[in-house]
Amino acid sequence: MNDTIYQAAALIVPLVIAIVFHEVAHGWTARALGDPTAAELGRLSLNPIRHVDPFGTVILPGMLMLAGWPVFGWAKPVPVVKARLRNPRRDMMIVAAAGPGSNLVMAAIAAVALGLLLPGQGEGQGGPLQTFLFANLLMFISINVFLALFNLLPIPPFDGGHIVEGLLPPAVARRYAGLHSKALLIMILLLVVVPLAFPSLNVVRWLVGPPVEWLTGRYMELAAAIAGA
Repeated sequence: MNDTIYQAAALIVPLVIAIVFHEVAHGWTARALGDPTAAELGRLSLNPIRHVDPFGTVILPGMLMLAGWPVFGWAKPVPVVKARLRNPRRDMMIVAAAGPGSNLVMAAIAAVALGLLLPGQGEGQGGPLQTFLFANLLMFISINVFLALFNLLPIPPFDGGHIVEGLLPPAVARRYAGLHSKALLIMILLLVVVPLAFPSLNVVRWLVGPPVEWLTGRYMELAAAIAGA
């Protein structure tokens, strides 16, 4: 298999799964807390077609990978109507945390699966399919950890921004919520303009990178423990 195609497949498959479950977790949690909007609009399906944004889920991550930049992406957001939640301020924080939480759970599942696969890889007995699965599991762990921690950045439009909004006094929270209308501008400035203009202020590399590396290491330790069991 051509290296570029192989790398793209090993990235896109785990990324789509991670993003879809992240978004559906928001919807599932919202429904449990009183807001059935996502269910009413058919957005609780695990069918990727209902959630994939062609540019944000496939094209952009592929371009970033080939360029050697940090890989990130997004899906079509699952709709949540805050006013329909039983306790809007508290429940919106829980809904926001559900996405990153689902990514951490999926990373743990992938680490266990990787641990079960590692003995065969270590003995050099893996065929092409097993090798591809191995690469996907490694990427799946990395992507899920990155998505979880990246989305917990305490600024709009990330999940961490919704959590911060729920913790602020109501008057301050309303002003803070106004930043959501500038979400795309914030993302461009934070992820593209600032790192290019001021490399030392690269948020992804210096703020998100270290905890991602640390947590990924813990998942790999879990995989190693499963492999040695």
